[in-house]
Amino acid sequence: MMSVEKTLDSNNITRINDNDRQFVFIGTAHVSPKSAEEVKRILEEERPDSVCIELDSERYQAMTEKKSWSNTDFIKVIKEGKAGFMFVNILLSNYQQKLAKQFNIQSGQEMLQGIQSAHEIGAEIILADRNIQITFNRIWRGCSFWEKCKLVSSIIVSFFDHDAITEEELEELKSEDMLNAALSDLSDNFAGVKAYLVDERDIYLCEKIKNAPGKKIIAILGAAHIPGIVKNWNIN
Repeated sequence: MMSVEKTLDSNNITRINDNDRQFVFIGTAHVSPKSAEEVKRILEEERPDSVCIELDSERYQAMTEKKSWSNTDFIKVIKEGKAGFMFVNILLSNYQQKLAKQFNIQSGQEMLQGIQSAHEIGAEIILADRNIQITFNRIWRGCSFWEKCKLVSSIIVSFFDHDAITEEELEELKSEDMLNAALSDLSDNFAGVKAYLVDERDIYLCEKIKNAPGKKIIAILGAAHIPGIVKNWNIN
């Protein structure tokens, strides 16, 4: 039997008790230094069997290796079918550079802290997000010809976009998935993108977390994903 509760000490923590298993969701603010501190504290206190991270293997590799696209052979990348991964990471890198330069904030630290703390306590690490190439392909196939032209144009413009991030955008980032934030214009300008970018990923994340090994599982997620995951918990 499932029960859902919010902890009294923090609005960022949601717990699901599902029969004899406990799931703890840490809803992170991707641009807040306090998120990384909270992740470290909770993992050390809870000592879970598994830690689920809102990353796929390619985004994890790009984050940890800090891959630069400046010397990339774009034609080769496109031929290898990795154009979506490349384009999305260009957008992510652009957002991250803006944040670092304008607000002295490094995004994604809570995810890296979760991985480090999981290693320290001997928990199994689960990269729980859907492959970014699949997500991009779903978006691409769902766009009309003219929407595809606009999409490619917006990605090209991002190379040269040096506009500052507004305070309103910063506040939105504090509770939003970094991937959603980097692609936020798509949700406004392209029909149906939210279904591929958010809703489908909520379902995927939900299943990965539910199937993680152990009796106690902690999931580190952008806060915006938690309502969708809870909603989908008992559907399948």
